Amino acid sequence: MLLEEATRVSAPPEAIYRFFETMDANYERWHPDHIEFRWVGGDGLAQGAEAYFEERIAGKTQQKTVRFTEVVPDRYIEFKPTSLLVGLLMPSISFTIDPHENGCDVTQRIKIRTGPIGARLNRREFDAVRAHMQEEGENLKTLLEREVVSEP
Repeated sequence: MLLEEATRVSAPPEAIYRFFETMDANYERWHPDHIEFRWVGGDGLAQGAEAYFEERIAGKTQQKTVRFTEVVPDRYIEFKPTSLLVGLLMPSISFTIDPHENGCDVTQRIKIRTGPIGARLNRREFDAVRAHMQEEGENLKTLLEREVVSEP
């Protein structure tokens, strides 16, 4: 199963990438259910770097440590959970930045390994994740478009 959310943002790819590059400063302002983000290994947003984050989804606190597996500046960011168990169920999360004439489309994808029965049994949780992803997209749009307008 693939959870996917795309948002059109009137900001250049560099601004979107910079937002992710400085996630330690942006995480909590990005979504009200974001609790904590910190780099725990490596040198910031780069392949092989690791980060820890906490967020609330459907009232439950989720804690994850992830390793960045692919980073293409201004275009693509992919990471995977470092926990083997979590990685079996959720092999990757990615953000694709596709430029267009008025900004970019930012697409978040979460790959989930589950069959139809698992998808049905966990429908509420997946719906909560989809809602969270949509809110992240809307908030990213609001934050970045406000910053682009306020730049001299």
